[in-house]
Amino acid sequence: MKYEAVIFDLDGTLLNTLDDLADSLNYTLKKNGLPERTRDEVRLFVGNGIRKLMERGVPTGTEVDVIDKVHSDFTEHYKIHCNDKTRPYDSVLDILAKLKNAGVKLAVLSNKADYAVQDLCVRYFEGLIDVAAGEIIGIPKKPSPEGVYNTLEKLGVTAEKCVYIGDSDVDVLTAKNSNMDCIAVDWGFRDRDVLVNAGAEVIVSSPEKLFEELIK
Repeated sequence: MKYEAVIFDLDGTLLNTLDDLADSLNYTLKKNGLPERTRDEVRLFVGNGIRKLMERGVPTGTEVDVIDKVHSDFTEHYKIHCNDKTRPYDSVLDILAKLKNAGVKLAVLSNKADYAVQDLCVRYFEGLIDVAAGEIIGIPKKPSPEGVYNTLEKLGVTAEKCVYIGDSDVDVLTAKNSNMDCIAVDWGFRDRDVLVNAGAEVIVSSPEKLFEELIK
């Protein structure tokens, strides 16, 4: 195996979480008397953490105290409903199991709220993922490399022996900032041209192709 470890993004890479994110956002917007958003709009809003999702979801010019309320209401709702419609992408669990059986260390690093990352990783990937981390106060979000460095330390591997895998421009930049290889996937929340424009050099379109790339 080319790599000793793999760090995955979560939303749009391992799990299709879009419907639950959209449902919780729209529940919250409606509760606060604000216009709801389409699924396609939410797809473009996600990737930079919950707070940024709230800021993008509310109308332009919304007061900070309203955004704070929306953020709080979203968190309350999403903690309960983060797994209503969320599912792993086809073949993802099989690929993770193959990598694990080959002795590869596996991690998840996401800008998603840490409570949801921990919950979903236990639900879907228990026994497969060695380290999982979401947005944690005090640690800059991706594309900062800080979360990657912390994850590498916990895994006990160097950046040269690890690859970062994600579905967004944020993930491509995270890998670059961390001086590590990157494989982008185009089945998630960003179109292929976004990945190309971000500098992605390797893009795959299925978990099976991802596995082939990892074992080259």
